[in-house]
Amino acid sequence: MPAYFAERALLPTGWACNVRFEIDSNGMFSRIDAGTSADAAQTLQGPVIAGMPNLHSHAFQRAMAGLAEVAGNPDDSFWTWRELMYRMVGRITPEQLHVIARQLYIEMLKAGYTSVAEFHYVHHDQDGRPYQNPAELALRISQAAYDAGIGLTLLPVLYSHSGFGGQAPGQGQRRFINSTEAYLKLIDQLRTSLAQAPAQQVGVCLHSLRAVTPQQIAEVLDAERQAPVHIHIAEQQKEVDDCLAWSGRRPLQWLYEHFPVDQRWCLVHATHAQADELTMMARSGAVAGLCLTTEANLGDGIFPASDYLAQEGRFGIGSDSHVSLSVVEELRWLEYGQRLRDQRRNRLYGRQQPNIGQMLYESALQGGAQALGQPIGQLAVGQRADLIVLDGSDPYLATANNDELLNRWLFAGRDQQVRDVMVNGCWQVRNRQHAQEAESQAAFTKVLRQLLA
Repeated sequence: MPAYFAERALLPTGWACNVRFEIDSNGMFSRIDAGTSADAAQTLQGPVIAGMPNLHSHAFQRAMAGLAEVAGNPDDSFWTWRELMYRMVGRITPEQLHVIARQLYIEMLKAGYTSVAEFHYVHHDQDGRPYQNPAELALRISQAAYDAGIGLTLLPVLYSHSGFGGQAPGQGQRRFINSTEAYLKLIDQLRTSLAQAPAQQVGVCLHSLRAVTPQQIAEVLDAERQAPVHIHIAEQQKEVDDCLAWSGRRPLQWLYEHFPVDQRWCLVHATHAQADELTMMARSGAVAGLCLTTEANLGDGIFPASDYLAQEGRFGIGSDSHVSLSVVEELRWLEYGQRLRDQRRNRLYGRQQPNIGQMLYESALQGGAQALGQPIGQLAVGQRADLIVLDGSDPYLATANNDELLNRWLFAGRDQQVRDVMVNGCWQVRNRQHAQEAESQAAFTKVLRQLLA
């Protein structure tokens, strides 16, 4: 039984010194003792913290990161960016998707993400026809996660319409479209397939209120009563305005009035939540899926996080379109956005936790674990052994006391301070290197040249 020793580790009860971990054959923590000796365990080379879940990812969008930063329209927004995305996704083959996703997941691991919720809505071939195996592209995502060694909650997306009220889909959406019946069959097929993969499972996903009808939502929720449920909601002001025109209610108001939103739900973005909607979210126990670097890149707006946390609302972080793959950046800009809006410092703290870095990190761990529906997010017995080792030789981290350490990393540090990464009891990154890194980069470079030719 593998055993590891850390001079300090962040446990559910707080920072502890001289911590010995034992991991069973299933990759789960079987014993954790603090204030003890190494006793033949391997000594880790820095502070140990739980690996971060990434609760929102569109893997294929990594291939276009940075290509939309050219001014061409004074009213550039998500909606103009989306046209470039449609052109890119229209060309990707199954083989290319695997290469892109594997490279993405390796980069995630190196940044300290140890699991990902893949919001997967590219289902069909370039002409919009189902593959002979309807799960072809979803299984490419699963294989990429397995190859990279990252945990996965695969979220096949139900996407049927182009706008509120069941509007017909456009040509750019041809690869996304499924009926509810076909979607539920896809879920069943993937649940069987992923049962054989370590650290992988399936959730359900509704693209947005504009892409599915109320009847479709009801049918999916009736068929799937236990799996995590994810949905994009209230990301852009136009979406809010269109929902008001359709129903007379804002997106979050409409959802809570029509369906029993609870702890299974991850409400992705919720950028334009009003005060009453924040209260509904917090009381329901749903997770706000915040994707700070993407929301900033698209000019979506600033989620009212300080008001939400004051009501003990739950949140996690995601890299979404992958313009950045950085736990540090997502959490730093969550705090900094509130500071810029309020013109004050130190906004996101807890009643019992005044240290911003630790408050952000522990909250995102808990919310991310809940959103992925997996036994992760804590260094605790019975949880999956997903952990990261920060660089104990780094001057800033080596000289920080326990209360200062996450502040030092998140507000003065960088991703390169992630030294080693373990998922499901297996090392995936050692001394900042992934075993497949060179081969994956070469294959990814080839795919980018093909797509951009």
